[in-house]
Amino acid sequence: MKPSLPKGTRDFSQAQIIKRNYIFDTIKSIYKLYGYQPIETPAMENLETLTGKYGDEGDKLIFKVLNSGLKNDDLQNPPLGGWGAFTEKALRYDLTVPFARYVVQNLNDINFPFKRYQIQPVWRADRPQKGRYREFYQCDADVIGSNSLVNEIELIQIIDEVFDHLKLPVTVKLNNRKILLGIANFIGYAAKMIDITVAIDKLDKMPIEKVCDELLQKGIDEVAIEKLKPFMLFKGNNVETLNFLKQQLTSEMSAIKGIEEIEYVVSYFENNKLKNTNLEIDLSLARGLNYYTGCIIEVKANAGSLSVSVCGGGRYDDLTGIFGLPNVSGVGISFGADRIYDILDELNLFPKQLETTQ
Repeated sequence: MKPSLPKGTRDFSQAQIIKRNYIFDTIKSIYKLYGYQPIETPAMENLETLTGKYGDEGDKLIFKVLNSGLKNDDLQNPPLGGWGAFTEKALRYDLTVPFARYVVQNLNDINFPFKRYQIQPVWRADRPQKGRYREFYQCDADVIGSNSLVNEIELIQIIDEVFDHLKLPVTVKLNNRKILLGIANFIGYAAKMIDITVAIDKLDKMPIEKVCDELLQKGIDEVAIEKLKPFMLFKGNNVETLNFLKQQLTSEMSAIKGIEEIEYVVSYFENNKLKNTNLEIDLSLARGLNYYTGCIIEVKANAGSLSVSVCGGGRYDDLTGIFGLPNVSGVGISFGADRIYDILDELNLFPKQLETTQ
C-alpha cells in the first residue's frame, strides 16, 4: 500500500514544529499577560452540541463520527431517517461552542467575568486549498459574563500585540451584527437576516453580481437588493462610514445601537494608537456564524500572497442559553495559527535563531 494522508491534513517536521511553537508561545504569552486562563475540551462533542450553531453552510462542514459497533450491512442500508441514525458525535468545528458548553457544565468552578484561552485543533469538511485545511489549530481567547465594550477594546489590543511581536502588519476589520440587522430591516427582510449576512460575507471572494444572484435565490427581491447595494458598495474612512450609516438608518433602533457600539470602540483607538494595526469599519463584513449578535472582527494580513483571514471573532449574547444558562454575554477572538505560519514562512519573518535550535 502506498502511504498517503487524508486531503487537507499534514505531517510536521521538527523544523516546522519549532516554528509553530513560536507562534503558539507568542499568542499564549500575550493571553497570559492580559489575565486569560487555559482550558481544554475534547476533540469530539455530542453532535447536538454543534449542529445549528454555525448556519446551514457551517453545519454541512461538521465531521460526523460513526457510532461504534456498526456492521457493513448497516452502512449499506441506512434507515429511513438517513445517516443521522448512525452518528451521535462529531469532531469539534470550532472552540467557541464547546467553550459555552464548558461554562454551563462547570459553573461551580467559574467566577464571572471568566477569561479563558484555548489552543487546540479543530476539523472542518471544507474543500482543501492554499491556506485552507481540514485539520487546523485555533488559538482562542474569550471573556464571558460581561457585556462591557472594554472587552472588545482589550481583544483588539491583544491582536495588535500578537502581530506586532510577529512583525506582521495587519488590518482589523470591524462591523456589528446589530447594524446588519438594521440594514436587513431597512430593506424589508429582517426575517432573512441570516441569508443576507451569509451572502454579503462572500463579497471579498466573489463579485457583487454573484452575491446579488445568491440573494435572489434566497428570496430577496430586486427592489430590496437595490436598497442593499449602497451598503455593499460603500467605501470610506471610519468617520465617513459612521456618518453614512447614521444618515441611512435613522429610524432603525437596532442599527443605531450597533453604530454607537462600533463608534465607542473606534473612538478609543483614535487617542490610543495601535502599534502595527490598521482599524477599519467594513460594512461587507458579516461573519456567517449564527451565534454572533454584536461587534464582529476579522483580521487580514497586509503582506503576503494569501488573502485570507488570520484572526476573527465577535460578541455573542446568549450562546450559553442553548445549554440552559440564558442571558450570559461573551466576546472572543480566534487566531488561525496555520494561516499565520504560512504567511510568516512566505515572508521569512520567523526569527533566524529558530533555525539554529533544530
